[in-house]
Amino acid sequence: MLGSRLFRVNQPLYRSLSWADVLVLIGIAALLYAALRLAVDAPMALSAPTIDLSLRSLPLYTGLSLMRMVAAYFLSLVFSIVYGRAAAYNRQAEQVLLPVLDVLQSVPILSFLPAVLLGLSAILPQRLAVELSSIVLIFTSQVWNLTFAWYQSLTTIPKELHEVSACFGFNSWLRFTRLELPFAAIGLIWNSMMSWAGGWFFLMAAEMFTVGQRNFRLPGLGAYLQEAANQGNLWALGWGIFALLLLIVVLDQLIWRPFLVWSERFKLQMVPQDNPPTSWFYDLLRSAQLVTWLNVHVVRPFGEAVDSFLLRKSLVHGRVAAPQQSRVSVGRILLVLLVLGLVYGLLRAAQMLSAVPPAQWGDIALGIGLTLLRVMGALAIALSWTIPLGVVIGTNPQLARWLQPLVQVAASVPATALFPAALLVLLRLPGGLHLAAVVLMLMGTQWYLLFNVIAGASTIPQDLKYTTALLQMSRWRRWRTLILPSVFPFVITGAITASGGAWNASIVAEHVEFAGEAHSVFGIGALIAKATAIGDYPLLLAATLAMVLTVVLINRLVWRRLYHVAEQRYRME
Repeated sequence: MLGSRLFRVNQPLYRSLSWADVLVLIGIAALLYAALRLAVDAPMALSAPTIDLSLRSLPLYTGLSLMRMVAAYFLSLVFSIVYGRAAAYNRQAEQVLLPVLDVLQSVPILSFLPAVLLGLSAILPQRLAVELSSIVLIFTSQVWNLTFAWYQSLTTIPKELHEVSACFGFNSWLRFTRLELPFAAIGLIWNSMMSWAGGWFFLMAAEMFTVGQRNFRLPGLGAYLQEAANQGNLWALGWGIFALLLLIVVLDQLIWRPFLVWSERFKLQMVPQDNPPTSWFYDLLRSAQLVTWLNVHVVRPFGEAVDSFLLRKSLVHGRVAAPQQSRVSVGRILLVLLVLGLVYGLLRAAQMLSAVPPAQWGDIALGIGLTLLRVMGALAIALSWTIPLGVVIGTNPQLARWLQPLVQVAASVPATALFPAALLVLLRLPGGLHLAAVVLMLMGTQWYLLFNVIAGASTIPQDLKYTTALLQMSRWRRWRTLILPSVFPFVITGAITASGGAWNASIVAEHVEFAGEAHSVFGIGALIAKATAIGDYPLLLAATLAMVLTVVLINRLVWRRLYHVAEQRYRME
């Protein structure tokens, strides 16, 4: 039953940092050290292909970037499903997996860049290393919100639906395909759109990057945009942005809009929606005889055969049961393995950190505080407008039909490509680069919230809307008793990924190079950007770990607590 008070719970939810958090932080420190150690040993120069800014190269570059995005997305989807399911159904594994997820989504993408790129270059052929690096880095900008959204959906499935699946003898596969995926479909689709937008946002950084004397570059749309911006070629920059926008609109019409129409069947409601979303391409596919034949003769028989095989297999082994917590002490096994494997790395990381002078540690502490204020400001601004707009879009399909593509376009345009032009205006305003830093962090924050609020508002059952109308509830009471409790779990999911996005965006927001001049405001993002540029690996490791620890503390003391509030009180049951 939906509650009307957002912060009333039946049991204390405060959870301090546990041994799992400490273990994860130790592991991240050791792994970062290992990657940076490989980076030091990597070749001093990587071959950088020349980026052709002529119009004839643009289709090829767009296709190459699209293939990298597709590969990264499918990798993100598989990771999210496996990881989120393990965390949702195994409480002992959750104690380790959620802290790991908090840490990974808080590690800045530009801290991943030198570690992944140069580390792979030290052990793999260069051509393969740079391609894998690009896909992995795009993956890091897509995966976290998908994983959080999937985990949130699994933890808020109504208990009676779990009971029904157990009564019907669903095995893990049938429960996954008949209950979990349908229940999470709307949230996964909206977060998939957000993942693609995040991938486009960081595409420039993933395809063209310089650290110290090492130059990393891949032919692609992101490198095309970056090269055009560096050369000040407005004609090429305009054509590159046009190609990106055209690709986004095509994907919306051919992929995301049909999926949203298809997902309407999975809403928990007793009556149909007044104005359901429509898609011309979805209608075209449904009316195509070839698609119908493939569905009847290929897709459906194959799915039924897989279901039958897995059901017989589970019956033979006597494993038909509802999701249960594993009795295996996964946490202890992981503890032993990680301690044995990471002690050496931890010691070496500590040795690298010992090279950081006390003055720099003071700068790191001050930078964390200043960046935290900017993150809080950006998050507050984002919440103030994304909740009302997201609810309007999610509850009004006719309006969503027009606004959804515009939102996708706005979220996908790389702010790093447009920021230099905005910087000319913002530097003249009171606050200067301080204001500009908050604006760019807002660009990396607001879309995670907006897409999740839209997803949450889209799942509100039509019969509950009719009930509030019959009861003649005032607008404020309808928001307090129906809308806010319905979107609350989605807001928390969006806020976790949005705060991580803001910390990531601080690196490009607090240190900007424009027209041959460097503009900086003091903060942890600026420290990481400068350490990356000059190859100061001890400072890079120290600043990154400080940012990770800060984000983990915030997630554990604030967002994780609110996650459990959503799990306990705001289910549709």
